[in-house]
Amino acid sequence: MHDLNELLNLVKKVALEVGTNILEHSDKKSNSYVFSSTYRKEVKAEVDTIIEKEIIKQLAQANLPILSEECGYLPNKFDSGYYFIIDPLDGTFNFVKELGPCAVSIALWDKNKPVFGVIYDLLTQHLTYGGAMFGAYCNEKKINVSSTENKEEASICTGFPVRFDINSDESMKGFCNMVRPYAKVRMLGSAAMSLNYVARGKSDVYSEKNIMLWDVAAGIAIVDGAGGVYKMDKAFDQWSYDVTVSNGHIVI
Repeated sequence: MHDLNELLNLVKKVALEVGTNILEHSDKKSNSYVFSSTYRKEVKAEVDTIIEKEIIKQLAQANLPILSEECGYLPNKFDSGYYFIIDPLDGTFNFVKELGPCAVSIALWDKNKPVFGVIYDLLTQHLTYGGAMFGAYCNEKKINVSSTENKEEASICTGFPVRFDINSDESMKGFCNMVRPYAKVRMLGSAAMSLNYVARGKSDVYSEKNIMLWDVAAGIAIVDGAGGVYKMDKAFDQWSYDVTVSNGHIVI
């Protein structure tokens, strides 16, 4: 039987150490990046691989499977249903271009359900974590979702994932219909941080189609702990989902 508190403390420690290390060496970071040959809008940078290797190395002591953006699914002989989900650097383009929010994102899930998530915000150096069994906290201060009830007064965080067909009139029409009811629309370039803002009551709703699980796993868990709700439907690729999350007052 796994001690979930010990696992949470381990992940908080790893996220904080890795995130701090990134910031301490940010003056030496390479601004070089490439666009993926598979998805033309997907950015890959050396820093993603470096961070991922360090996180996996530190989490290996827990003897649990790991799903990570760069390496895929890494099985473990002790397969209890629990597994870590890692996005070593969510918002890579924001990071290398110093353009906006970016974060280290690590979660623990039990099969298809979030247990807890940890997000280290590289811009503010805030550590946010939470889950249904734990509540939700930012720098150890309890956080809660917003109390906004009407879409006409609400903000929605969203984006165009790299697998989104922006050239499809049908897809764009669906996107416009989704965001039209809301007062404000924000596209931050980081799903993890968008969900972080919903958990902290800064935004009210997050929604993206065909988003990868590692982009949203930690954020969904934290929103769950902060009193919000989420909905996930399987999308096209393995590990991809249509995800909508709200403060629980706004119907999704």
